[in-house]
Amino acid sequence: MSPRLRIAVLGSTGSIGRQTLMIAERFPERLEVVALSAHSNADLLAQQATAFGVSRVALSDTAAATRLQSLLAGTDIEVGTGAEAVTALASLEDVDVVLNALVGAAGLRSSIGALSANKRLALANKESLVVGGELVMQLAVNAEMLPVDSEHSAIYQCLVGERAADVSRIWLTASGGPFRGRTLDELAGVTVKQALAHPRWTMGPKITIDSSTLMNKGLEAIEAHHLFNVSYEQIKIVVHPQSCVHSMVEFCDGSVKAHLGATDMRIPIQYAFSHPGRWGAPLPPVDFTQIGRLDFEEPDYASFPCLELALEAGRTGGTMPAAMNAANETAVAAFLGHKAGFLDIPRVVEHVMGRHTVERLESVEQVEAIDSWARQTADQLL
Repeated sequence: MSPRLRIAVLGSTGSIGRQTLMIAERFPERLEVVALSAHSNADLLAQQATAFGVSRVALSDTAAATRLQSLLAGTDIEVGTGAEAVTALASLEDVDVVLNALVGAAGLRSSIGALSANKRLALANKESLVVGGELVMQLAVNAEMLPVDSEHSAIYQCLVGERAADVSRIWLTASGGPFRGRTLDELAGVTVKQALAHPRWTMGPKITIDSSTLMNKGLEAIEAHHLFNVSYEQIKIVVHPQSCVHSMVEFCDGSVKAHLGATDMRIPIQYAFSHPGRWGAPLPPVDFTQIGRLDFEEPDYASFPCLELALEAGRTGGTMPAAMNAANETAVAAFLGHKAGFLDIPRVVEHVMGRHTVERLESVEQVEAIDSWARQTADQLL
């Protein structure tokens, strides 16, 4: 490796990507940004590429790539177009760490590409493990993968120096989202604006909606199952509205380790680069005297059926999580586009899962075929 970690940021114009570049800007002696990708935000990607002097960029949206090429005309920056160009950045020879912050199942090929090329994968794309967990974890045996989700980074850090055999339970914390305490009937008229108003975290629109339905916590349970090789019976989801405890690990002797800190994604992102060391904090420390109290409560499975649907998909295994995830992505996009109601999201997911014939997970191509089928089926239900 060079004196500086050479990083590729996939999804650089999204919330995680922008915060990653904030860290790179803060530690120029430690991090060198060499490649960036986005879906369609050509203007911001061009600004980022110029500011960091990267050599390669890629846009998955081919129409937007034409504008990007125009914006970067006269520079030495190489512009790639389409999903394959984004994936190619994950295996570049001059990249040490790939930060995968792509949205949805589209991130699977990039995760596989990074691990296959023996890069350190800083994984912020949980769907890689949701839809292709077995495929990804097979590659992770011989490569380095660090989770970026705040909860999974917390669990990872709690497990440092511990034996996997001593873990009895993982406590996966959830903020409860903006609708904590509401009944199913009260959620029927929820608007997009209301669902995007998360009380604790600033995130992209898709993950924010997933948080409001509690689907995100179900996806995270599947991610934890694969990352830490624990059964679903060993994963306990608990609502913690203060979002100060990012997750906990309980051991066979009754001891519990908790990871606490500010609700700021720059901390887990930075740890994915600094591991096994730590760098200076990117924000002021938490004043625990001002928190006042820490509350923990059971999730309301009846009011938030997406949580149980995701857990059911995870327990079923095989290709069911891929079908479930694609249905959810389709329904969430329809809700964000004001073409579906809030409660249409669990309705569509449940129907698609009910129509899916589960297969053993064997290949990326299989995942993509099921993803396509599930999206088409979901569209018919909307």
